[in-house]
Amino acid sequence: MRYIGNKEKLIPIIHKIMQKYINLDSNMSFFDVFAGSASVGKYFKKEGFKVASCDLMYFSYCLQRAYLGDCHLAFDNLKQCNKSLFNNAYLNVLEYLNELQGTNGFIYKNYAPSGSKKTGITRMYFSDSNAKKIDSIRIQIEKWRLDLRENEYYLLLATLIESVSLYANITGVYGAFCKQWDNRALKDFKLKPLNLIEGVSGESFCGDSFNILNNGKYYDILYLDPPYNHRQYAPNYHLLETIAKYDNPSIKGIAGLRDYATQKSRFCNVKTALNELEKIVNLKKYRYLILSYNSEGLMKKEEIDRILKNIGKVELEEIVYPRFKSQSKSHQRYIKEYVWVVERQTS
Repeated sequence: MRYIGNKEKLIPIIHKIMQKYINLDSNMSFFDVFAGSASVGKYFKKEGFKVASCDLMYFSYCLQRAYLGDCHLAFDNLKQCNKSLFNNAYLNVLEYLNELQGTNGFIYKNYAPSGSKKTGITRMYFSDSNAKKIDSIRIQIEKWRLDLRENEYYLLLATLIESVSLYANITGVYGAFCKQWDNRALKDFKLKPLNLIEGVSGESFCGDSFNILNNGKYYDILYLDPPYNHRQYAPNYHLLETIAKYDNPSIKGIAGLRDYATQKSRFCNVKTALNELEKIVNLKKYRYLILSYNSEGLMKKEEIDRILKNIGKVELEEIVYPRFKSQSKSHQRYIKEYVWVVERQTS
């Protein structure tokens, strides 16, 4: 999935920086405070850590449940899916869903051209046939909910969410659709199985990470990768949220946005970002803090240094990497990722 600020390419480097300053043990607990696409959680689960993670977005919670949970699922209550040729129950279920006929549901009526034109705004997020297929699959998953174990339910939702991103007629995020059809958006929609991670099953949360941490357990490592600019995640991924919840929300505007008043991050506001960071790092719920932050972020390096030095011993490293062309109008070819490693004072 294309995701703003995704650390999939940087996280192996960040891991090496952690190893430089921390005597890492796979028995350590690891909390990913801003889970997003769950790429960080997947990496550290693969490395043997017991991972917990949290995000404000429900679609992110679905991804977390799929990738951080048990990957050995039987789907043995879905008898209609056991007649397929695959030895893998998960693949049998996907084959069944892929064979469903399309349905004129919420996604077709609001985010495909033929359906949405009746609303007065013709939206081109999905082709008509693909939107109908997304609706039929999402409706079937919900019909099965009582027959599915929780992890099976979230695995199917996560599979749909990840697959949708392969067919959406967008340039990267869902804040706008393309006015012309991208070739990939015209291909016939099919669910693609996820590459699940072997390892210790972790915990997943949906909500404000500060509240989860404040009322929860102690973790050996707290990993923070907060939003670094003004772009809120909720409007940029509104369609994935709607597919995940399938709650027929009231929508508005050319993009068909759902209300996201309760999902705004205070890290996306220069007036509140530092206060929010200080709240989290002052929690006595961890031993080590890892903070990864972009050099062009709303919070300045010197301001972050000041906050972290009040917590304990601080180490700072910089990762220089090529700028994505879509990130900025800046002529600089490279950008920095700051990585702070903090060992919290225990006294």
